[in-house]
Amino acid sequence: MGHYRRRTAPAAWHALCVSLIALLCALMLPASAQAAPKTVLVVGDSLSAEYGIAYGTGWVALLNERAKAERIEAKIVNASISGDTTSGGKSRLPPLLAQHKPAVVIIELGGNDGLRGLPLASTEANLRAMIAAARQAKAKVLLTGIQIPPNYGASYASSFAAMYAKLAKETKSALVPFLLASVADRRDLFQPDGIHPVAGAQPQIAANVWPHLKPLLK
Repeated sequence: MGHYRRRTAPAAWHALCVSLIALLCALMLPASAQAAPKTVLVVGDSLSAEYGIAYGTGWVALLNERAKAERIEAKIVNASISGDTTSGGKSRLPPLLAQHKPAVVIIELGGNDGLRGLPLASTEANLRAMIAAARQAKAKVLLTGIQIPPNYGASYASSFAAMYAKLAKETKSALVPFLLASVADRRDLFQPDGIHPVAGAQPQIAANVWPHLKPLLK
C-alpha cells in the first residue's frame, strides 16, 4: 500500500496544480471576456442607414466604437433601410428578431410617417406592436424620439413629438428624448436636402443615444 501511495501522489499533485492554474486564469480574465457580447438591433430609416455619408461613419457604427472604448461587449447590428416607415419596420422586425436574437432593440422610425402626414394613430399602433414583438423576444427596447417640421400644422407636429414620450412611459421603454438634439438647429450639420445629417453630425447623434443605451447593456 505504501508503494501505491508513493507512486500516485505525484500524479494527484500534478492534477491539483493544473486545476489551480485553470482557476487562477479564469479569475484573472476580465468579466467581459467571460460573457458573450450582447446584440443590439437597430431598426430605423435613413437617419440610421448612413444616407448620403460614407459607410461606417454613421451614428450606429460610432456606437460600436464607443462600446469597444468602454470595454462593453456588444455587437450592434444595423438593420435600417432608407425610406422605411413604422409599417415597414413592423413587418420586418419578426424575422430580424429570430435571426439576431438581440438583447436590445433600438427603434428609430416614424420620421417618414410624419413627413407623409400619415395618421398618428396608425404610427403609434405600429410602434407599439414593434415594442411588444421585441419584448416577446425578451429584448429590451430603446425608442428614439423624432420631431418633424410643421408642414401639416403645429398641432400635428407637437402631437407627433409627444407620441414617443407617451409610448415610452406606457410601455416602460427606454427613450432618447430627441435623436437630433443639438443637431436639428444647425443648418451646417445637414446635407443640401435639409433632412439628412452630414457625417460631422454623427458623433453628436451617437452621444445623444449612448447614455440611454449603456444602462441596457448591463
